[in-house]
Amino acid sequence: QVQLVESGGGLVQAGGSLRLSCAASGRTFSPYAMGWFRQAPGKERECVAAISWSGGSTYYADSVIGRFTISRDNAKTTVYLRMNMLKPEDTAVYYCALAWGTVKRVGASSYDYWGQGTQVTVSS
Repeated sequence: QVQLVESGGGLVQAGGSLRLSCAASGRTFSPYAMGWFRQAPGKERECVAAISWSGGSTYYADSVIGRFTISRDNAKTTVYLRMNMLKPEDTAVYYCALAWGTVKRVGASSYDYWGQGTQVTVSS
């Protein structure tokens, strides 16, 4: 089993920044890709960023390109999401997810474990 714990969410004004962290623990012996998803009230969960095991391949949703950066530290079994120039439409619960394997994934169904989520609220 693997446990994922997110941190770093909160309330920020539009234009501000936050950095989310997701620490993985448990049976993290095999290579794994990671992703960040978000879900706003009444909307479907969407992948905002994903990263391969090596960190050399990343994906970003069009709405966050140029503003969000995903990174990882495998020695610390932690993945990060740096969010700059935040907008009110970024308000959502943000989840990290883990998928066994080396290749990044975008679809939620391809992930094996999920964190509990952290709230990000951007005020206008």
